[in-house]
Amino acid sequence: MQIKTPKQLGYHMPAEWEEQEAIWLNWPKNEETWEHHLTHVQQNIFLQFVLHLHTDQNVYILVNDKTTQDNVSKLLAAKKANLSQIKFFIIPTEDSWMRDIGPSFVVNQKEKKLGMVDWIFNAWGNKYDDLKADDIIPKKMNELLKIDRFEPKIVLEGGSIEVNGAGTCITTKQCLLNKNRNPQLSQKEIENYLKEYLGVSNVIWLNEGIVGDDTDGHIDDLARFVNKNTVVTVYEDDMLDENYPMLEENYHLLLQAKDQDGKSLKIIKLPMPGKLVEDGRRLPASYANFYIGNKTVVVPIFGHENDAKALKILQDSFVDRKVVGINCAPLVYGFGTLHCISQQMPRV
Repeated sequence: MQIKTPKQLGYHMPAEWEEQEAIWLNWPKNEETWEHHLTHVQQNIFLQFVLHLHTDQNVYILVNDKTTQDNVSKLLAAKKANLSQIKFFIIPTEDSWMRDIGPSFVVNQKEKKLGMVDWIFNAWGNKYDDLKADDIIPKKMNELLKIDRFEPKIVLEGGSIEVNGAGTCITTKQCLLNKNRNPQLSQKEIENYLKEYLGVSNVIWLNEGIVGDDTDGHIDDLARFVNKNTVVTVYEDDMLDENYPMLEENYHLLLQAKDQDGKSLKIIKLPMPGKLVEDGRRLPASYANFYIGNKTVVVPIFGHENDAKALKILQDSFVDRKVVGINCAPLVYGFGTLHCISQQMPRV
């Protein structure tokens, strides 16, 4: 018997700005990921993130054990957090990139049902063998949630897809067409998976991601919907910067793109935060890696002169929400920031 897809059953992935029941997070713990930055990531950046969002939605946090749960609870209590809005789940993980190891949530609005898409996680193209164990996380989460779980049986990370909730998905060729993900599938076949499992009818393909991104060009560092017909996309003004050619190309691809109704999109340029280098490597710092909560948009900033400009552009784009920044220079040392460590769960 052929298993029906989410689209066939009336599910689709909502836009991030649609009302959320909760944000899923995963307590940072991997010393290889953040090295000397780990304590700052835990006790400063992560706690700030929770504090900005928890008054307007539930915060669900995965921890490895009860001791960690108790310690994090104490840290949050010391910051005057409302602990009734925060719930812990003891599900051991190798690392904290919830966007990629967690499921993509979908909804059936007609039946008021929540579902999840459980993609295969192969540690960003088999780059980190020790992190592949996190492929089990959606299944573990669903032992608690007990919702419809769909398994496309293809490799995909949540950071590689961006939807407007109305039928359009944006992604990149560098990631989804990479030989280290699904070499057996053509672009058209992958597009069909996106349509069937995200409930979209239209896929926009950009090319390459930003320099330093070891996920092979995740879209959430490049281009994000801020409403159904408007995209903010990072752009490099310095023609000598190595990001300039690919971001220029992606910008023009978006200008030519159409939405699910065949209409052009409004495209807004978002600046880049300069060149962040540590230990001789360029880090994938991007203002596009923001998280849209129910009433607050939390944006990674980097102590650069463009921080204020990026925050203003995003505040003008989210007039019904408060836009706040968190300095994520230590967080991006692990190759990702706020959107990468989070996953929204919509309310039905």
